[in-house]
Amino acid sequence: MRITNVEVYKADIPLKEPFRIALGKIEVARNVFIKINTDEQLYGVGEASPFPFIVGETQATDLAAARDLARLLIGKDPLEIENRLGELMGYLPKNPTVISAFDMALYDLLGKVANLPLYTLLGGGKRTLVTDRTIGINTPDKMVQDALDFKDRGFPAVKVKLGTTATEDIDRIRRIREALGPEIPLRIDANQGWDYVTALQALKGMEDQGIQYCEQPVAVWDFESMRRINSQTTIPIMADESLFDDHDAYRLISMGACDYLNIKLAKSGGIHIALKTNAIAEAVGMRCMVGCMNETRLALTAAAHLASARSNIRFYDLDSADFLKEDPVVEGITYSNGGKITLPDGPGLGATIDPSFLKNLESFVMR
Repeated sequence: MRITNVEVYKADIPLKEPFRIALGKIEVARNVFIKINTDEQLYGVGEASPFPFIVGETQATDLAAARDLARLLIGKDPLEIENRLGELMGYLPKNPTVISAFDMALYDLLGKVANLPLYTLLGGGKRTLVTDRTIGINTPDKMVQDALDFKDRGFPAVKVKLGTTATEDIDRIRRIREALGPEIPLRIDANQGWDYVTALQALKGMEDQGIQYCEQPVAVWDFESMRRINSQTTIPIMADESLFDDHDAYRLISMGACDYLNIKLAKSGGIHIALKTNAIAEAVGMRCMVGCMNETRLALTAAAHLASARSNIRFYDLDSADFLKEDPVVEGITYSNGGKITLPDGPGLGATIDPSFLKNLESFVMR
């Protein structure tokens, strides 16, 4: 089998409403779809959802990078995934999001050749996954109303974006907890919005609010402050923006900087590195979460296959499709009873992009 050409699509999908985190505001998911075609009439699909504030990539840079990355693949065997990804990462080592789209497409192809769903191909089973639902930074009244709406829709956990001042964030959490009652787990994510002092003030003020964990309290580079915070609060700390790959995982764990790891395909470069990252965490007894950026159900399906195949992944934040005005995905994961996720049984990802959606997108083909 040989790769004959790679189709690249520019996809702008508006959100239902603007979504704000400590790093900035998002109104449109500016994504990229990749389709790798072969000489055996099989193809694989993948999705990049660049988040400039975190990964340093934009849709424009991913489209440009995709041209060069595709050239590296033409005429080669797509089933040699380690070799293909080694070539891509060696050429553009600091572009994990666009590489993740190629990674997904290669794994999709591998599953189709084997005629197995990806979770089986990875040696796992079909597990029940349940995602939380995320609340963006807003007025306390709006955040409380969103929390109540998500509870009514059946989501088993609510994730709250924070990262302003300690006083404001404590007030937000106290009001949300009072409205929800004690039974719904609250997860918080500061997205690097605090410094060391503010993080301690905020977390100490929330320790009686039943917080399941706090993601990325301080800047991406400040591993030492994360370690100090982790030793001084009863709220577990989860590394997010500080964790890109297996090397970051090793450093974070060695330092005692966190209790959990948040693996995102868009940060890791895809499934291949995500598996290595989870293996390092599992070796020391540390649980992981699989999270998301602004993906459609295509990339979320890939992430769900990974999570289903690895029992060490215990937390799931796969709700980004619920933010989007349009769903261009055929088959793939489905949602029910709030956040319950059901995986497809088809080969590979078991999901693709609706051809009628693709034909209206700006695109190019690399041969």
